[in-house]
Amino acid sequence: MSSAPSRSKPDPLARALDTAATQVLADVVRLSAANPVILIDGRSGAGKSSLARRLVALWPGRGRVQSVAMDSIYPGWDGLDAGVEAAFASILHPHARGLVGVWQRWDWERSEHAEAHAIDPSLPLIVEGAGILTEKTARLADVSVWLDAPAAARRRRALDRDGEAYRPHWERWAHQESVHIDRDDPRARATHVFEVP
Repeated sequence: MSSAPSRSKPDPLARALDTAATQVLADVVRLSAANPVILIDGRSGAGKSSLARRLVALWPGRGRVQSVAMDSIYPGWDGLDAGVEAAFASILHPHARGLVGVWQRWDWERSEHAEAHAIDPSLPLIVEGAGILTEKTARLADVSVWLDAPAAARRRRALDRDGEAYRPHWERWAHQESVHIDRDDPRARATHVFEVP
């Protein structure tokens, strides 16, 4: 008899993220806004990108939605705070004022800014990444999410995703996340808190 897990048994992480997506999208429907803003925060490996992908795929009415990963904005391994400030100034604040926002992708291999991307203020917006939920950004969000997961599971997922390039920087990045959590209390600012395995 095979010791492999049954294909019919749902993955606990997928199930938790599906539940989160359902609840967040129920809020989006209740808002009845043309261009809601959703912020997804959590430590590395908590499932932020996976939740954002689910939200985009299941967006009500199959309308167009913009999704920005903070991993594309942080300016390097010491750039959590700088990335969040850049997202506020170039994405969230313009969107809230009805203006086109423009952000630049960070090229991790070259350690420099790369091409620019525009954000349409008339469209819904999802921004996901560690550090994104602060006092300043929370005021511009219609729905905000904090994802929590056990440290061992997060580390395994993050290193599986990013490979050996991330391993030497894990503690360095985790320290910045801890500073953010202590200073900004993102869990308390979230409209939804989801525990994922």
